[in-house]
Amino acid sequence: MKSFARAALAAALLVAASPFAGPAAAQGTVKFGALYPFSGGLALLGDESFRGFELAVEERNAAGGIDGKKIEFIKGDAVDPNQAVGEARRLTSVDKVSAIFGTYSSSLSLAATQVTELAGVPYFELGAVSDPITERGFKYVFRTNATARDFANRMVDSVIEAVAPALGVKPTDLKVGIIHEDSLYGQTVSGYQKTRAKEKGLNVVEILPYSAKSVDLTPVILRLKSAGVDVVLQTSYQNDTVLFFRQMKDQGYKPKAVMGAGGGYSTRDTMQAVGAENMEGALDVDFTQFNTNPKAAPGLTDFVAKYKAKYGIEPRSGHSLANYMGAKVFFDAIADAKSTDADKVRAAVLKVDIPVGQTATGWGAKFSEQGQNTRAQPFLMQWQGGNLVTVFPEAAAVAKLKTGVGAN
Repeated sequence: MKSFARAALAAALLVAASPFAGPAAAQGTVKFGALYPFSGGLALLGDESFRGFELAVEERNAAGGIDGKKIEFIKGDAVDPNQAVGEARRLTSVDKVSAIFGTYSSSLSLAATQVTELAGVPYFELGAVSDPITERGFKYVFRTNATARDFANRMVDSVIEAVAPALGVKPTDLKVGIIHEDSLYGQTVSGYQKTRAKEKGLNVVEILPYSAKSVDLTPVILRLKSAGVDVVLQTSYQNDTVLFFRQMKDQGYKPKAVMGAGGGYSTRDTMQAVGAENMEGALDVDFTQFNTNPKAAPGLTDFVAKYKAKYGIEPRSGHSLANYMGAKVFFDAIADAKSTDADKVRAAVLKVDIPVGQTATGWGAKFSEQGQNTRAQPFLMQWQGGNLVTVFPEAAAVAKLKTGVGAN
């Protein structure tokens, strides 16, 4: 009995000495939270984002996990900011997760990260774009994806570098209209678009906000039409994107170019709801899509194969790929930290140094003191023949940019 007691004590001391010590470690696992909108109006892209995280977990576990411990994740459903707060509290205080991954929606992320920061639990944002997420001086919030400012700048710059040359006109000769849903997402992106357009000397003739829950965008479309807007820059979710394209057709409005900021423009579901012929030529500045040159995004082809094998379809948007890439970067950082201690994880994240073009998204990874990846840039895509293909920059492109929007 004494020898058995000594052996048990030795085993307990060994577990206690482990950098992954705790209830999860005792069971040979590292426990994380997966906080996404799995229900409600944001569920489509919330679930698509989660799929990328899930694939990264399965891949890591198949390779032995983190420091020999398998990853276990607990899902949290964040329908709105209040629920995001509640779920973050549950995951950190009841489930005792070592970190939370998420979240796709900026408003949800902003709410949830206030909880995790107070709890001293790392929060890894893999998809929300609002700049303030990593501008509040938080120590334990980190983000791999590009920000709203990056999206806005790429959109405005694409008008100058890609759209105007394709149309054979000077950028300053184009009349630009900025329209956006009026939540944090739309307000943030459109604000940066306005600033960038002024810096670049573009002629912005309309800036029109609207409710994402609107059932009639005809007034917006008629304003654009009467102003003779050539290029529309829209920041939208799925429902308002579908509504805009349907009513744009109803009103006979045919701008020379329409460009979205991810969101509703990025999903096959939107294209199918609108009709491939009506979405033909629509541009989208977005997370890397699977129709991208794999030479610029090593690992992309393997990701798509794994996605199709697990879910039976092609990726529905680039959100899954962005979450997959981001989760892998953070898993590696946690493994390098050899601990789930928040300060050690932070130190490891700040040491990450991956050059651009060395991940499945084509992004690199280098984090600022604020926790923001400074090497993530969205690409310019276009709907062609029912597929969203990369057209700019040239190194990542798989097709040439076409002019015109919708069926001719």
